[in-house]
Amino acid sequence: MSNLYSVFERRFPADRQQLFLSDQHGLTLSYADLEQRTAQLAHVFVEAGLQPGDRVAVQLQKSASVLVIYLAALRAGLIYLPLNTAYTQRELSYFLSDAEPSLVIADPEQLSVLQAVAKESARPVQFETVDAQGRGDMLIRSLGKSTEFEAVACELDTVAAILYTSGTTGLPKGAMLSHGNLASNALILHVMWGGQGDDVLLHALPIFHVHGLFVAVHSVLMAGASLLLLDRFDESEVVRYLPKCSVMMGVPTFYTRLLAYDQFNRDCCDNMRLFISGSAPMLASTHTVFTERTGHAILERYGMTETAMLVSNPLQGERRPGTVGFPLPEVILRVVDEDDQPVAIGEVGSIQVRGPNVFQGYWRKPEKTAQDFTADGFFVTGDQGQMSDDGYLSIVGRSKDMIITGGLNVYPKEVEQVLNTVEGVSESAVFAVPDDDFGEAVMAVFVGGENCQKDYIMQVAKEQLSRYKVPKLIQQVETL
Repeated sequence: MSNLYSVFERRFPADRQQLFLSDQHGLTLSYADLEQRTAQLAHVFVEAGLQPGDRVAVQLQKSASVLVIYLAALRAGLIYLPLNTAYTQRELSYFLSDAEPSLVIADPEQLSVLQAVAKESARPVQFETVDAQGRGDMLIRSLGKSTEFEAVACELDTVAAILYTSGTTGLPKGAMLSHGNLASNALILHVMWGGQGDDVLLHALPIFHVHGLFVAVHSVLMAGASLLLLDRFDESEVVRYLPKCSVMMGVPTFYTRLLAYDQFNRDCCDNMRLFISGSAPMLASTHTVFTERTGHAILERYGMTETAMLVSNPLQGERRPGTVGFPLPEVILRVVDEDDQPVAIGEVGSIQVRGPNVFQGYWRKPEKTAQDFTADGFFVTGDQGQMSDDGYLSIVGRSKDMIITGGLNVYPKEVEQVLNTVEGVSESAVFAVPDDDFGEAVMAVFVGGENCQKDYIMQVAKEQLSRYKVPKLIQQVETL
């Protein structure tokens, strides 16, 4: 049985009454609760006519209910499609038309927007709502269902989830991650990071992307451990709950903000076993100051939407600032030149990878999938790196012009296409500038007439783009 849910279930603690999840609102969920509720919800999916392989799109505020929905979808053999809560109607229109989900689960406040978007779909779409407190009619109906449900049998290459990643052409691509991709990565990280049954993970990440959903939650499930779910990252709440936890995962912005918070000190880290950072490069100076403040060395790692985790600094051994560590077991990584030939140690080249964690391709984009793989089966990451003589990988840049701001990816072309629709703007260019808080910030320059106002351009950008994609800086220039 290759169903990812079954992989997790086999590793649940023998005492199913052990705590799986708690949150800052007093909610608790045991492993027994998790088994029962995912079974009941899987029955709801089946009774709604959903078949294995159907897509379930989820745009919800973070809550324990979202994790139950995710695991129930896996159990029923459905394909889970998480959507950023910041996506605008324009963005959602593309995702729903491309993925053609059979079911959309949304916040009640977003329902009318999604229903309007779904009218353009080529197939019927069912809707359910779940509010910010994790309450919804679908979940209430599930309580009367059987607590037994046999997970749908899957092959290793059966798609478990589709995550959309922005494209350099402006059209996002749906990366198809299989049950086998996610299971292999979860098991390797469990071993590499020393997952323990008595771990408590402090979870302050969003749960609509790889880091918060797959890396963090899967690590807990593989260890039969517990997680403490925070609605979002807030320095005071993190400092409040850290003493109850042993592991924290975050983006570099989390750590820079904690270091700027006076009440974050060595005392609140006494119970911590491990701090992990990813989704964006961390400054070496942040590593140094964090260790001085807390006595802990942050473990930095490297991954992508298309591959989950690829590389990690060691649990035991030197966690070298400025690097992302060594390729994970079963991951074959090479740094090559333009002819796909290995470069010398210390030289910069293109990072390419192969392994059981590498995705199945882009949803309904076979040509793009073929472009991003070499003839011998390596995925071209688009990142530039160099390898030290003792095997540590450093990320030095990107051949693709992606911006990573606060751990989220922004492709300039998508933003430029929106700016160029503004009357009076003849052309624009979007790029990254350094930012102490977010790592990189989005900046735009444009060519336009005298009546072309920056405030109006920003207003259009805010209406058409998710907030994290909106330029933080904008400047008019005479020519590009």
